Amino acid sequence: MSRTQNSKLKTQNSAIVEVRGLKKYFPVFSGLFTQRVVGWVKAVDDVSFSIRRGETLGLVGESGCGKTTTGRCILQLERVTEGEILFEGQDLTRLGDAELRLLRRHMQIVFQDPYSSLNPRMTIGQIIGEPIWVHRLLRDRGECRDRVEELLTLVGLNPLMAQRYPHELSGGQRQRVGIARALALEARFVVCDEPVSALDVSIQAQIINLLEELQGRFSLTYLFIAHDLSVVRHISDRIVVMYLGRVAEIADRVELYESPLHPYTQALLSAVPVPDPAVEAQRERVVLKGEVPSPMNPPSGCVFHPRCPIAVEECGQIVPQLREIRPDHWVACSRV
Repeated sequence: MSRTQNSKLKTQNSAIVEVRGLKKYFPVFSGLFTQRVVGWVKAVDDVSFSIRRGETLGLVGESGCGKTTTGRCILQLERVTEGEILFEGQDLTRLGDAELRLLRRHMQIVFQDPYSSLNPRMTIGQIIGEPIWVHRLLRDRGECRDRVEELLTLVGLNPLMAQRYPHELSGGQRQRVGIARALALEARFVVCDEPVSALDVSIQAQIINLLEELQGRFSLTYLFIAHDLSVVRHISDRIVVMYLGRVAEIADRVELYESPLHPYTQALLSAVPVPDPAVEAQRERVVLKGEVPSPMNPPSGCVFHPRCPIAVEECGQIVPQLREIRPDHWVACSRV
């Protein structure tokens, strides 16, 4: 990405998070006794975008495209290989553990699996109260207990559940506990890592509505990671589409769903079922050929070109840059 394009992407006065040229490579080892690096998994490869204060930015793509790794890198749960991550103007990649700890209370995460993200040996009250004690926001145990009960009420749970253990709660109730834990430190930015994918459809709607209600009440900013495009369309303001560790398209929700420009985005949206049988029968399907390449050995040039229906010879040689085709609509495709 050129300096002019990169600066235009990241110049957002209202941005709370800015990701610039993010790369995250994981080493692949070989050998039983003397392990040596034989390759690298390019989970995230030169990703740039910004998240505006108070919005919900959807991050979508197939499994293995780097969505979760991107979210974990933003929170510094994974240290980046290269690039910058700015939170309210501070580059998190340059901060040490002590400096990061001061900022962590403002950046929280709701994990995908409510069954494994809660400590089974702790009560619900201890799980929600733990971050409050770690960050020393309250010193009095009575005040902490009152705060936990307040948070449980806030997410739609009975305060008496503070005495229960995670195995006594349903999946939807556990995910509400995860949301309460994220709000315990009065976070301003929350990464929602597929928070409803492990839940029943009816419960998914309740959790989505809860997240929207809390966002309006506390002016929260969300990075909403998901593979369910119908859910993303409902909750997001803007959407980033990723493929094999790279950004394919960034656009406003309405713009993306009504006028997708990247061939991969068009293929994704064509796979979303439509409730109306008549409309569904008349839709044109975009069927991709082949399989998703390995992130250990991604294709040269455009990573999507082996499966792209409009690819030409130069697509395998030139890496497409993210360009603003329309106002606030960015596409990484040389054929668009």
